[in-house]
Amino acid sequence: MKITIITVSFNSEATIRQTIDSVLSQDYPNVEYIVVDGASKDGTVDILKSYGDRIKYISEKDKGIYDALNKGLKLATGDVVGTIGSDDFLPNSSVLDHVAEAFIQTGKDVIYGDLQYINPDNDKKIVRYWSSGEYKVENWLKGWMPPHLSCYIKREAFVKYGNYITDFTCSGDYELMLRMMYKHRLSAGYIPEVLMTMRNGGTSTASWKHRYRANMEDRRAWKLNQLKPKWYTLWMKPLSKISQLFT
Repeated sequence: MKITIITVSFNSEATIRQTIDSVLSQDYPNVEYIVVDGASKDGTVDILKSYGDRIKYISEKDKGIYDALNKGLKLATGDVVGTIGSDDFLPNSSVLDHVAEAFIQTGKDVIYGDLQYINPDNDKKIVRYWSSGEYKVENWLKGWMPPHLSCYIKREAFVKYGNYITDFTCSGDYELMLRMMYKHRLSAGYIPEVLMTMRNGGTSTASWKHRYRANMEDRRAWKLNQLKPKWYTLWMKPLSKISQLFT
């Protein structure tokens, strides 16, 4: 089984080397790594060049993060696709081994795990832990979703059900997983361990203003897919994050 990992970057000179090294240091041997850079103006592209043929990359202007992810999907040749942010990293060298083993043993379409957030200035300080829990399709109605960056999806699902919708600004990942897993009922398996370490302060969590925009886009995701949430579904989604804070 080949696993494709896609990273989207822009002016990520300060952190992207740690991201890349965490992927290239995986014990699992059959990994394709693609970086889609948005024409960075700092030293990001020089760092990408320094890895030679160990990674594939392009650097050009894009129309946002979901357009860039779609560019990566177009280049992907793996059986399974996962994503990692340009300031995030895989927590240990066994992550992809465990992901591949779970796909093989369970035969599921999607494998996901837990995610930990760290202080952006201290990668040893964990500030939030997202414990995903076992998959129950009805939990989508309770505001549940798996962490996008700990979620690996068979590439054939993208071929069958489509890529990211590019006019979303922060909830395109939620829309895609809702479409794949809830609307089209892809089967999913859970690994009860951390599969991703993420610096706190991502696009949809950076401020209350962004959280409000994400909530509006979440509502649009249900409507686009002709799905009907419960009255409380989209209120429960942000409220569920409170229990993830422990420091």
